[in-house]
Amino acid sequence: MNIVVLAGGLSTERDVSLVTGSTVSAALRKNGHKALLLDVFLGYEGNETVEELFANDEKYSVHTDAVPQTEPDLEKVKARRKDQTDCFFGSRVLEICKAADIVFMALHGGIGENGKIQAAFDLFGIRYTGSGYLESALAMDKGLTKTMFLTAGIPTPRGITMRQGEYAKAFHYTGLDLPCVVKPCCGGSSIGVSIVHSIDEFDQALEAAFQYEEEVIIEQYIEGRDFSVGIIDGMVLPVIEIKPVEGFYDYKNKYKAGNAVETCPADLKDNITKEMQRYTKEAAGALGLKSYARMDFVMDDEENVYCLEANTLPGMTPISLLPQEAQAVGIDFGQLCEKILESALKKQ
Repeated sequence: MNIVVLAGGLSTERDVSLVTGSTVSAALRKNGHKALLLDVFLGYEGNETVEELFANDEKYSVHTDAVPQTEPDLEKVKARRKDQTDCFFGSRVLEICKAADIVFMALHGGIGENGKIQAAFDLFGIRYTGSGYLESALAMDKGLTKTMFLTAGIPTPRGITMRQGEYAKAFHYTGLDLPCVVKPCCGGSSIGVSIVHSIDEFDQALEAAFQYEEEVIIEQYIEGRDFSVGIIDGMVLPVIEIKPVEGFYDYKNKYKAGNAVETCPADLKDNITKEMQRYTKEAAGALGLKSYARMDFVMDDEENVYCLEANTLPGMTPISLLPQEAQAVGIDFGQLCEKILESALKKQ
């Protein structure tokens, strides 16, 4: 098949997305496909025909390195675009995607996971991997996700949403106790996330989170062990445990090899494993997620399990969690990419 692997964009997870796209496109080529890695925002400025682009897919693909340890400078990215228009889609992106058999969504965060691109592709009749626009929008908003989880009886930490300027940033209006967690409502990769232990830290955490969005989540901090569980076309994968060498599972620890110890299958009692896997399936159902996704969990010292959030386009970098979970049941990276493609084609 001729496949566009769509990555990049203007989210804070841009660099992670490009590495996901690079890894996926290499695997798809190894599987015999023509896979063109395209930056959704910068597009392609050349004059080659679409046929020429796919015939020489590796030559004309975006090339990228490992995930940097700092967040991307999005203003510099915007300055690189020649046409300097407000259109999110870069030069020739829609033309090339329409000509492909399917688009493999390697985007993370922001416009990419929030349903807007999915809605546009639906209008243009472009097939793509992952969930549709509505379920993507629901899962991207952590406030709505929390509401859906509670409605479905899925345990999740107590919390509220706060818009910039509300309550004069007064902690007592939250109804929560310290410590708590402050994070952007629609962010990812732990960017803008703070664990708060004092009122002074609370004010600083709000300032940090509001740099990224106008709405934030403030929720009960659950101290314990961190886990994640993937699901592909209804098949729940083994539980993986993530233990940072130091600190919490932030941007740096997620994407630098050696900064976290990941164990799959996780060393858990059988009933706890089954509980997390059941909640994963129920969470996907509550949000209406299709094809594949990943749920993040924390378990406290009393073995109470809490579902934190859903990821509709999980990372597919060389050290990402979903590929490790798939590998634990004998599904290698190339096979995982094929399963994602097959699920999307069946869905659409």
